[in-house]
Amino acid sequence: MQPTPAVLPSPAVVFAALALPFLGAALAYPLYRVLGERTALFAAGTAAASFGLLATQYGAEGAVTMPWVPSLGISLTLYFDGLSALIAFLATGMGVLVFTYSYGYMHAEPGKRKYYPTLLAFMGAMVGVALAADLVALFLFWELTSVTSFMLIGHYGDESGQYAARKSMLITVAGGLFMLVGFLLLAYVSGGTEIGRTFTLVGDRAATLSGGTVELESMIGNSEVMREGLREAGLFLPVMLLVGMGAATKSAQVPFHSWLPNAMEAPTPVSAFLHSATMVKAGVYLVGRVRPLFLPETPQPDWMLVFATLGLISMAITAILAVGATDIKELLAYSTASHLALIVAAFGLAGAEGVELGAETGAFHIFNHAVFKATLFLVAGIIAHEAGTRAIDELGGLRREMPIVAGITAIAALGMAGVPPFNGFWSKELLYETTYLVAVHEGGLYWVYPALAVFGSVFTFLYSIRFLMLFFGEKPSALGHVHRPPLAMLAPPALLAVIALVVGLVPQIAIDGIVQSAFESALPPGFEAHALELSLAKLVDPTPWLGMSLLTIAIGAVAYQGYGSLHRGVRRARSVPVWSPDWYYDTLTAGAERFGVTTDRYVHTGLLRTYAGALFIGVSALALGGYVATGAVLPALGGVDVAIPMVLVLFVAVVGAVAVVAAPSHVAGVLTLSILGFMVAVFYVLASAPDLALTQLVVETLVLVIFLLVLDKLPAYYGEIERRRAVTDLLIAGTVGTTVFITVMLATAARPDDPIFSYFVERAPVPAEHGPYFFDYGGGGNIVNVILVDFRAFDTLGEISVVALAALSVLTMVAMRGRGREGTTGTADAGSAAATDGGEASAASRSSSDLRSDGDGTGGGSGG
Repeated sequence: MQPTPAVLPSPAVVFAALALPFLGAALAYPLYRVLGERTALFAAGTAAASFGLLATQYGAEGAVTMPWVPSLGISLTLYFDGLSALIAFLATGMGVLVFTYSYGYMHAEPGKRKYYPTLLAFMGAMVGVALAADLVALFLFWELTSVTSFMLIGHYGDESGQYAARKSMLITVAGGLFMLVGFLLLAYVSGGTEIGRTFTLVGDRAATLSGGTVELESMIGNSEVMREGLREAGLFLPVMLLVGMGAATKSAQVPFHSWLPNAMEAPTPVSAFLHSATMVKAGVYLVGRVRPLFLPETPQPDWMLVFATLGLISMAITAILAVGATDIKELLAYSTASHLALIVAAFGLAGAEGVELGAETGAFHIFNHAVFKATLFLVAGIIAHEAGTRAIDELGGLRREMPIVAGITAIAALGMAGVPPFNGFWSKELLYETTYLVAVHEGGLYWVYPALAVFGSVFTFLYSIRFLMLFFGEKPSALGHVHRPPLAMLAPPALLAVIALVVGLVPQIAIDGIVQSAFESALPPGFEAHALELSLAKLVDPTPWLGMSLLTIAIGAVAYQGYGSLHRGVRRARSVPVWSPDWYYDTLTAGAERFGVTTDRYVHTGLLRTYAGALFIGVSALALGGYVATGAVLPALGGVDVAIPMVLVLFVAVVGAVAVVAAPSHVAGVLTLSILGFMVAVFYVLASAPDLALTQLVVETLVLVIFLLVLDKLPAYYGEIERRRAVTDLLIAGTVGTTVFITVMLATAARPDDPIFSYFVERAPVPAEHGPYFFDYGGGGNIVNVILVDFRAFDTLGEISVVALAALSVLTMVAMRGRGREGTTGTADAGSAAATDGGEASAASRSSSDLRSDGDGTGGGSGG
């Protein structure tokens, strides 16, 4: 077992390791003009430098943080421990190999100038996900992986690539929004506990802050308190499901798995990176990271029933779909979803026997899967690059032209199949052991877990051997000469194959190096972990889980004889719409598109009344909904003392409001509306607010004059109003009026203990004793003026700016009146006609050349 870390990580080094990929991304674009294709080597060097910086922190554990939004308690906190180190090392280490491989693979590919900066930013985002200890930072890096992968998946810009990019973005970002809600609920619950509100997920050690050390309160460090708070609030299961939704969509778990095969439209180096060490690993990393928060030492069944069941079912379904694949990258994509599901299931297994074994299985398979899956994707790129096809039925006998690649593939494919003594066997064996012991301890339906594990692994064996058989058997006659790959493409998978072989023969190397500390990070705080020990001697130790492994291989070997029938059966099942992994996505997006078109027809009418009505109803709904959600209660109206003059003034105002509705013309409506405004001014006078009354009188008079000037250009009669429209207007006006009434009642009901006016009364006038005059006092004689000029200076400046801009716009429009379109003639007359007949002449007077000047021939938008 690795000794307990005695030192904290260096803040400068950790932040530099995170910033370096983004700095490299910023430099790669301009450098491409100088370096050309050698930009791949620059990117590989950047990844290597980031890897090296992280390597200097090997053995350290703890948090480094810097203030970000102190007023909200948000900081950019990074946490370096075994689990974050494992993911960060995989992201940067695989990045070195993928960039090196790209140097050969991308030689004749388009878009390389944007490819390398985007891929560097993609790598940096994944390093950020691995290191982020603050929920806000974690979410931002999480979404950045979705954005950069969107650009990489749609790299070629063709229709299928755009479809795949949109699909991955919609599914993963939607899941991320669910996760964000879960994060916010976690922060909310923490505020009701002894911890106090915090966004820090992990960090129970001291954190380095501005050169000193401070105690860092975290959710996982206080997991027992957080679990109690979640259960008391009734949010334990909802928060767990919301966070799990983000992990399931990002790691392509059923039913959100369909985006991953489509992502194969990306260049093969991107596929290798995305499927082995980045994006999809973010989901399983999140499950492992939050596991200690939701998993007490004596757990309730919630966690295991959700994640272990989801993982094992997804593992089986996606393995079956991989058998039905017709493209080598499609096969590897479904296999990725299956192996990610294995990791989710492993982290999900709990109970008395599964807390520790599940963490071991998940952490070890993250490492093993990254090694053999990156190898196989790079091999798939070599096959497609040199053979010119990825269709499984068109490939075979490649061993003759590419013997080294065949050896590399054998090591990786047998590891993926779980054949001893290759690396994937050891983590698969741990899964069998965990499911078996959980079933023995829990009994009953929990025996389905080991059965599902074996069932899914049989199909894993089948598709792994099918991939390997591309190099054996007879070479199809239609397959031409296959060239040997260049060294830049051969070296990365060869190095990975060596690592996989060494780990398979001596698994303790990987365990002692990184896996032990990684799985310890997925255990509840205070849990004493044992030292994981695996060696070839385990292969002669008769155990039930070894028997499960041998049974898997035996059934798989027999079933492989009918692989063709199984393949055709899966294809037939996928041809049924409800069984197709794409049918649900396509149906939902098509429905959303139809809904959008229908909504556009009714909402985007080009009428101001439609937009204003939607705005008013939306604001009113939000306000009223907020009042209901917060349990606001209207104050009692008793004890209101209103003088007779006020009653008379308000009565006249009400009569004026009714008269506006019944007014037969524009002029009558404006005049009766002004009665309402003037009555409000009189009310202010009676309420001892002469300044407000003066303002109201000035504004009311000015508005009345402007209205009358405008009405001179409009028809004098309203015309008939449709009954349906009148009812709609009445409902909207009634809703807005009710909202304003309730808002005023609630706002004026509050009586603060320390009223704000006392501050202005004290600070507005000239002080009796001249002290810090210019800083602490307004120095005026009129409190209202001082408030507007001094205490609300920026507010007043903003209002003045709005008025000035509006005046400038009006002057501009007046000055341009009659000029017409630039470069056309005769539009001044058309504009005059439009001003007199309601605008009908403007459309009729536009020539075909005017329509063409709109750019797309649709015209209309700017002329109406």
